[in-house]
Amino acid sequence: MAGLQEYKCPCCGGGIAFNSELQKMKCPYCETEFEMEALQGYDSDLKTDSTDEMDWEVQAGSEWGNGETDNMRVYSCKSCGGQIIGDANLGATSCPYCGNPVVMMGQFSGALRPDLVIPFKLDKEAAKAAYQKHIQGKKLLPKVFAAQNHIDEIKGIYVPFWMFDADADARIRYKATKVKEWSDSEYNYKETSYYSVVRGGELSFESVPVDGSSKMEDELMESIEPFQIKDAVDFQTAYLAGYLADKYDIDAEQSKERASSRVKRSTEQIFRETVKDFDQVEVEASSVKLSSCKAKYVLCPVWILTTLWNQNYYTFAMNGQTGKLVGDLPEDKSLSRKLGWGIMVAGTIGIIALQYLLWLIR
Repeated sequence: MAGLQEYKCPCCGGGIAFNSELQKMKCPYCETEFEMEALQGYDSDLKTDSTDEMDWEVQAGSEWGNGETDNMRVYSCKSCGGQIIGDANLGATSCPYCGNPVVMMGQFSGALRPDLVIPFKLDKEAAKAAYQKHIQGKKLLPKVFAAQNHIDEIKGIYVPFWMFDADADARIRYKATKVKEWSDSEYNYKETSYYSVVRGGELSFESVPVDGSSKMEDELMESIEPFQIKDAVDFQTAYLAGYLADKYDIDAEQSKERASSRVKRSTEQIFRETVKDFDQVEVEASSVKLSSCKAKYVLCPVWILTTLWNQNYYTFAMNGQTGKLVGDLPEDKSLSRKLGWGIMVAGTIGIIALQYLLWLIR
């Protein structure tokens, strides 16, 4: 004898059963009612759900040519452990990450040769101007910081990125709700309708970036994106002259998980934009299958600006191609508290005024 079909409530996950009085399926936990046809369609959707298949087969970078690295040196920071690459003419310098002095280790060796490089389009003066614009109009910025503000270090550095290409075949199921509210002379009513919305299709992703340096904060690098890969050229060591280059310590294999996460998140967001006219929408299940996966090793231009204030280092990063600058600033806590008190007082006055108005109406 075949087993009975068991249905789970799409709203709360509890077991549901047929209600003979309503002639519908009803959840005894959240009391939501369902038409049998709707549940059968939902059950059919559940059976078609599958898992992600995001197996990257990537090879990026190449071996260095004979004599190509003769003029390149590796410099190491004894404080944070960061390693950077410069030419043999580089004088005394400091770590672009923590500001401490760096020492030369010797001839550069190992590591893969980049496939492409995006050359710097903006110079140091552009980075200074972008920083000045960034701090203008910040109400909670301490006045002393703004008045005495100066940049201690500005360094142009090529940051290693792994750029991933892939085609994605996706199927995503969203749980959506519509809420209707009304009232009569005795009661207020609220009706919530639940929907299962399925989206699917194929997308192509090009140059999904993942930075290959553990010393560069991922959030900071993502904030100054995008880099325009159309401006990339075949790598030559001549592009490193006058700049530093970070030596990657996260390889392409280690970066696949972050690339997969970014592809999946972007896919869900793109399809989500097609689910309209609902009060609430959330992903219930998604499946993304990748194919034609490729990766490139690309050096991307970044200006790193650091300033020391009140014994704290503040770091800013600017996209050396587009000029987008991001970074945290100190906050005047006394001014912030005053502003908070002002908002609270204004809110209290507003409540008192409303109560007085209601009293007059009675």
